[in-house]
Amino acid sequence: MAAWTRSWSRVDFDKPGKQVGAFNVGHSVHRSAYGVVPVPMTVIKNGSGPTVLLMAGNHGDEYEGQVVLARLIRTLEPARVQGRLIVVPCANTPAARAGTRTSAIDGGNLNRVFPGRIDGTLTEQIAHYIAEVLMEQSDVFVDLHSGGSSLEYMPYAMAHVAGPGPEARATVAAMMAMAYPHGIVSSGVTQSGTAGDTAVARGLMTLGGEFGGRGVVEPAHVRLLQRGVDNLLAHLGVVEGPIVPGDVPTRVVLSGTTDSFVFADTAGLFEPTCGLGEPIATGSMVGWIHVPEDPLRPPVAQHAAMGGTVMARRAMGRCEPGDCLLEIARDDATDWT
Repeated sequence: MAAWTRSWSRVDFDKPGKQVGAFNVGHSVHRSAYGVVPVPMTVIKNGSGPTVLLMAGNHGDEYEGQVVLARLIRTLEPARVQGRLIVVPCANTPAARAGTRTSAIDGGNLNRVFPGRIDGTLTEQIAHYIAEVLMEQSDVFVDLHSGGSSLEYMPYAMAHVAGPGPEARATVAAMMAMAYPHGIVSSGVTQSGTAGDTAVARGLMTLGGEFGGRGVVEPAHVRLLQRGVDNLLAHLGVVEGPIVPGDVPTRVVLSGTTDSFVFADTAGLFEPTCGLGEPIATGSMVGWIHVPEDPLRPPVAQHAAMGGTVMARRAMGRCEPGDCLLEIARDDATDWT
């Protein structure tokens, strides 16, 4: 591994059983000339089967995935595994410790710097190890997100695909097995610096989603994600267990275009006039921005460029121009079967 990255780990990826450890990223500072930042990592291996890389804490204030993966590490016995799991419960560890979206050390947004750099910032080196060491020996990549402190989501699962074809159908089938009320298929590789795009470009089956938000740990969202991860691993044949159906069939929707988002026109307090899961029409008014420090100024109406279902809503009251207020999705007419 030394040829691929400056970071290192004492975990033996080929050893059967459960190894709870870390990969270590060099961090030389005043108090510790030869210090490292340990990024927690567990490998569970038994029998033959695919390698699944499970990751949470890509953004440090997105908590549901961190809770579910930490629980998986504690409870999953190797005898139930056929293949190998590589579990990274808080990938941007400095951000996770601070409870912030970005790193408390270098300000880096891990999900914008993939595939990272061998000689880059701490955040870029974390991305480099994940891309060059962990992804390179994996068949499936699962990246668990939520809205963090600034957004609240209608929880949904996501399939990242390069385009139509057998691989896309298999990925969408895996997403459907997670049994979420909503699913989104992200098609194409945008080279956006995200972990998901990097995994798709390297040929991995890639899944993820947004599983809550508001910067809190919502028990209902944790339960839903626990079922989704268990279902996914059972569907892939990596962990034995039943696939538990959802309460409703998964509705596949589209998002991710510039028209999917409503951005603040001005600074102030955002008062939404629509709720999560609510249908809205193209051009409809979705909220007001009030400016209480200028009380005679009328509030500014905010409008949606696209009709559909409200999938995410701003969780913070204050906003600045350009802040995301809403995310909207519409039904996906593509036949992914």
